[in-house]
Amino acid sequence: MQQLSTQNIIKTYEQIVENKQLVQLLSKEKQQIQILNLVGSSLSFIISESFKKIDKQFLLIFNDKEEAAYYLNDLEQLLNDKDVLFYPGSYRRPYQIEEVDNANVLLRSEVLNRLNSRKKPAVIVTYPDALFEQVVTKAELNRNTLKIGVNDNLSLDFVNEVLFEYHFNRVDFVTEPGEFSVRGGIIDVFSFSNDEPYRIEFFGNDVDSIRTFDVETQLSTEKLTKVSIMPNVENKALDEKRDSFLKYISPKTVVFTKNTDLFADRLNKLFSKAEEEFNKLATAISHSKPDELFCNGKLLKNQLKDFTTVEI
Repeated sequence: MQQLSTQNIIKTYEQIVENKQLVQLLSKEKQQIQILNLVGSSLSFIISESFKKIDKQFLLIFNDKEEAAYYLNDLEQLLNDKDVLFYPGSYRRPYQIEEVDNANVLLRSEVLNRLNSRKKPAVIVTYPDALFEQVVTKAELNRNTLKIGVNDNLSLDFVNEVLFEYHFNRVDFVTEPGEFSVRGGIIDVFSFSNDEPYRIEFFGNDVDSIRTFDVETQLSTEKLTKVSIMPNVENKALDEKRDSFLKYISPKTVVFTKNTDLFADRLNKLFSKAEEEFNKLATAISHSKPDELFCNGKLLKNQLKDFTTVEI
């Protein structure tokens, strides 16, 4: 009954003239669009139906994490959940590296990996606190990504060495991102770019098979032909070039925002806190400056001008 109701709403929406006009506008570059008088889940329908018709990435910036999670759930129901990605913040406080949220780091890395792999466009749901943090540039991400495919000629020792360089921990059994184990001709590795670990089997110096597996049962879940292994690229202690997330995504991306002034104001407050934390740090240890790790409101507001934006 619920499915039928959803289909009826979609059918009705497709017949509305404004829907066709919106799709035409979204197909163009650098458009500034406003949508007014939306109620309930109407925004979710507009986004999902527009996304189906346009071959472009969508970036949705909501006011906070709770609102973003609400629309994420909506859109996962209306679209294939593999095409709806959540991009959260990774740290609870600037310069407090030990307060990392590993689950969020994994989600952020999955988004970067998806964008870098040039797979089909996705709907990315986020909020100001997540965009506040800069990300490694595409060049740095490529340099810090180990790509392995079935039949690749690759020594197990080489993979072992690279994983140590990526600051992965060697353990008996992998349970969380950033760990790997070696048993005979098999490497289990939990990349920061996937929510399940990989099991890579070697036959001599050739990659014989790659599978994902369940940490609890150790049973294989999916057979793969190639994988990308990424370290924790959110580690602010690493000395790597960074830029805003808006510089990472395609210029053809359509950006939906609830209120750009509120968005900029929230970023400025976060940046001020980062500056306060930076000034408290011990001078004996060298730390990156706030503008090398974080974004302020003025910067991202200016960068939004390079995209087609839809203000709700």
